[in-house]
Amino acid sequence: MRTERQAVTPLQSRNPMPNKISVQNVRKSFDKEKQRLEVISDLNFDVRDGEFVAIVGPSGCGKTTLMNIIVGFLQPDSGAVLVNDKPRTEPNAKGVLITQQGSVFPWLTVRQNLLFGLPDKLPNREALALEYAELVGLKGFEDNYPHELSGGMLKRAEIARALVVKPEILYMDEPFSALDALMSLRMQNELLRILAKEKHTVMLITHDVEEAIHLADRILVLSPRPARIQASFDVTIPHPRRVSSPEAQALRVAILKELGVSETV
Repeated sequence: MRTERQAVTPLQSRNPMPNKISVQNVRKSFDKEKQRLEVISDLNFDVRDGEFVAIVGPSGCGKTTLMNIIVGFLQPDSGAVLVNDKPRTEPNAKGVLITQQGSVFPWLTVRQNLLFGLPDKLPNREALALEYAELVGLKGFEDNYPHELSGGMLKRAEIARALVVKPEILYMDEPFSALDALMSLRMQNELLRILAKEKHTVMLITHDVEEAIHLADRILVLSPRPARIQASFDVTIPHPRRVSSPEAQALRVAILKELGVSETV
């Protein structure tokens, strides 16, 4: 069993690998009630190609603001986000965002939703849509509309819709938070199964520490607003992981301690 000290790893100590995403000295503030509210302060970190990084932090610390900056929906006041060593200034097809609100079109079937982002001239687009429907366990439901699907099936359709366009980066902002605990766990396992076949760089924003431990290669803990990187934890427990294992629980306690929550294993 790894000790808590071994579980905590400085950002620079990991093996050198090509960086997919580099967040450099990012700052972001908003005007609120005639005052300037600083949300993100001088934030720096890298995400390596093919790495799964989860970000946790206190409520209201700026997690979603950070994700929107990285995806390209918001611009930082200063600093930069590099993707493939190039400045990110707007969203592009190389990265897809999945949120808790969902993004499937209710007036389209599962198959039509999957076809939506594929070029019309792509010769195998119909076969590709069916392939990804099957990949997420929706074979036989391709012609169903979203309102005819369960919550878990709808989330699977959304994941398939994101992956069918072959993004290099999968951005996820609390994607399973609207699901009950059992369905959330099932969807986490489903995501891991898919990622074992489909290699992507993944960034996950979550308030659920156990979800982060279950899924991620590395967990970054944000400080209270204005957000900065307070701690970084390598998750070296091999998949499939049991969050009830002594190693996972020791890591959970260490992360909660960084978040200001005292708990014993």
